[in-house]
Amino acid sequence: MKNVMVCVTQQKTCERLIKYGHEFLGNDEGELFIIHVAHDQLKFLGKNKEGEALEYLYEKALEYGANLTVVRSNHVLDTLVDLVKKNKISHVILGESGEVKTQNSLLEMFGNRIQNVAELMVVPAR
Repeated sequence: MKNVMVCVTQQKTCERLIKYGHEFLGNDEGELFIIHVAHDQLKFLGKNKEGEALEYLYEKALEYGANLTVVRSNHVLDTLVDLVKKNKISHVILGESGEVKTQNSLLEMFGNRIQNVAELMVVPAR
């Protein structure tokens, strides 16, 4: 069974990641999970139009037959790792960050923490 978790931000460009996850799952047995974790100190979904952003993610989850989880956490990395374990995730899909890579990037730390549980897949930016 293949359970695929797609980690998204508030940007509408995240649809490409959701579509990628949906296509990756294909006809295999399993589920698609769309996950957004917001740090407690940030606006929940970024902009002032949080309701619109949440509605957009909900519509995409329906369109792609996915489970949607939106949570607020002071410990984003721990929350993502917990969701991987709780949902028995086999593959995690993230978009490539436009930020300068640092030695201990969040992506690297996340990959290290789930390496024996799930495969981390990074979709290149366009």
